[in-house]
Amino acid sequence: MIFKKIIGIDLGTDTTQIYLNGAGVVVNEPTIVAFNNRTDRVVATGTEAKKMLSRTPAHITAIRPINNGVIADFDMVKEMLQTFLKNEKIPWSWVTKTVVSVPTNLTEVERKSVEDLLKESGANSVHLIEQPLAAAFGSRLDINLPSAFLIVDIGAGTTDMAIISMNGIVVSKRLKIAGDLLNNEIIKGVREELRLHIGEPTAEEIKIAVGSAIPTGEKLELVVRGRDVGNGLPREIAVRDTQVRMWLVRPLKLVVEALKDLIESAPPELVGDIYKNGMFFCGGGSLLRGIGQVAEKEIGVKVQIVEDPLTCVARGTGLICENFDEHQHLLNNFSRLKLEG
Repeated sequence: MIFKKIIGIDLGTDTTQIYLNGAGVVVNEPTIVAFNNRTDRVVATGTEAKKMLSRTPAHITAIRPINNGVIADFDMVKEMLQTFLKNEKIPWSWVTKTVVSVPTNLTEVERKSVEDLLKESGANSVHLIEQPLAAAFGSRLDINLPSAFLIVDIGAGTTDMAIISMNGIVVSKRLKIAGDLLNNEIIKGVREELRLHIGEPTAEEIKIAVGSAIPTGEKLELVVRGRDVGNGLPREIAVRDTQVRMWLVRPLKLVVEALKDLIESAPPELVGDIYKNGMFFCGGGSLLRGIGQVAEKEIGVKVQIVEDPLTCVARGTGLICENFDEHQHLLNNFSRLKLEG
């Protein structure tokens, strides 16, 4: 038992990560809850609940209680978070201070919902930081300089992009085009072209194994199983990288167009800095083969995938926890130019 602890939380649509001051990322679990409809009780959270996704009997439902980066089911998120915070690596303390990453351009109500969630889960004080700013910290970019950095955080529910200068976000944009939408395009493509019904876990597997934004020079193929659209019976089929690439063209084009809009809205001096410094991609979506090259070709600015893109937002909240007094001025600061997206 300790008197006081500071924890950083990345409450993502797909994954929840918790950083403990002095210990690093101690919880890295899927943001999924399985509950019994008859008793209204939670039966599993995180990894255990993910195993049940699309495989549960009628009386058990496995859901993702955070949708497009926003809390969709408050009670389920609270139960899940309380379970994660009881992790044996997180000591009990009298005082708990939290730094939580949130998507850009949240409404006042959505931000209040996050604060209430953490306070009801046992936090004494809650401080919010927007994901691109946390990602910049986690990527160890020198953002306190009067020079611009463009961060693109492609998560599961949202893609957050922001131009950061002098420890603040100058202009930002949030899209609901991210990993989940790519999975949906794969499900639709497999259904319409290959005449096979598949679920989201299989679509995710296809995206990771053979998905790409540009031709990779190697032929990739994955055998998947599902339900035949015509007769409803089980069937297996090979999915090729060329097919997946065609299905992902439209959503990836929308992300690039949004990036162009963001850059066009920035002051000219900062655009010059971006050309010099490049763009930094993070989040699970940045691991899609060739996504950086597509943006590079369309925008003419070099793209760098940050080190360990899956945990850089959580690490960013953690770095703020480690030097809380020094970085406190960055928290709960939401006034700037916003682009609709």
